[in-house]
Amino acid sequence: MGRLTTHVLDTARGVPAVGLSIELFSLHDGRTRLKQVTTNKDGRCDAPLLEGAALTSGRYELVFAVGEYFRLARVATSDPPFLDYVPIQFQVADPAAHYHVPLLVSPFGYTTYRGS
Repeated sequence: MGRLTTHVLDTARGVPAVGLSIELFSLHDGRTRLKQVTTNKDGRCDAPLLEGAALTSGRYELVFAVGEYFRLARVATSDPPFLDYVPIQFQVADPAAHYHVPLLVSPFGYTTYRGS
């Protein structure tokens, strides 16, 4: 059974990003918001963002609200923040596979990859 998961690491402080808001959009036909979640104490979501029949082939976008996260965490950043929202667009080719899309972020840079 396929699934889509994520987690967020705060590389400025070397900790999981707790309480970071994430929105998931389908980009199959336009832009449709599918879900909004908040990361838990491990910087993860409590459940897969999509799984089973809900995960289909096509394009998706995760939008991470990093500006608000760093403001609430009182991490020094610029005003206005250099990074406010981090969008990551990706494609699902095999809906039976596990797609893990993590975010490693600081107030001034980020990286992602397809994890396992």
